[in-house]
Amino acid sequence: MSKRKKKEHHEEHVDESWLLPYADLLTLLVALFIVLFAMSSVDAEKFQKLSKSFNDVFTGGTGVMEFPSPIPEGSREATDVSKDNLPESGQEQEQPQDQEAQAALEQLANEELRKQADQEELSSLQEKVNSYITNNDLTDKLETSLTTEGLLVTIRDNVLFQSGSADVRREDYDVAGEISDLLVMDPPRNIMISGHTDNVPISNARFSSNWELSVMRAVNFMKLILENDKLDPGKFSAKGFGEFQPSAANETADGRAKNRRVEILILPRTES
Repeated sequence: MSKRKKKEHHEEHVDESWLLPYADLLTLLVALFIVLFAMSSVDAEKFQKLSKSFNDVFTGGTGVMEFPSPIPEGSREATDVSKDNLPESGQEQEQPQDQEAQAALEQLANEELRKQADQEELSSLQEKVNSYITNNDLTDKLETSLTTEGLLVTIRDNVLFQSGSADVRREDYDVAGEISDLLVMDPPRNIMISGHTDNVPISNARFSSNWELSVMRAVNFMKLILENDKLDPGKFSAKGFGEFQPSAANETADGRAKNRRVEILILPRTES
């Protein structure tokens, strides 16, 4: 009887080569979850450090994960745009104020230039009136003065009126006509004619006070001036001040003579 060979039972060894990729896979999964957790964190500094560490481990150097921004690119651009649109501190208030200040300065400068040009025009007119006074030997009866209120032409009452009368004398019509020619300007100016008296009381059949006398002298002289059809009546006005705006003391005869006068005030131009 042949000997039955005994089967030798060898202990089988399990192949463990699969453990290495399995371990690598687990490591990668753990790394993935850590990365996902880090991305959900608002701590940007920790996330950057963690990203750099995994780049060093898995890639051996720098990669796409090095120093990434925790804020999505689209959101970052929107944030930058919003920041650019924000005004600097005080800019929104300072800019309108600067513009208003500049406009005010320009307006002031333009107004000053207009005043200067107007004064030069009035000065030229004064020279023309002074030439007329000199050429007609009227220096003791007419005079001019240039003030901030305008060009003032003063006419003594003995040139135009008899004592106590408001009617312009016939012999002085030519003087009134020549003065009216001097008042023709282009464009026309506003002109105020005023009557003044001394403080000696008056009482006659026509006037009960110096105030009434001064008013009528201004009106009658203005009517004579406006016979010149080159003048615009709408630019003229007449006033009477009586003895209440003296230009000299009424204590002397010479002072009272200076107070009895008619004044022509050629006003500065006003912007319409």
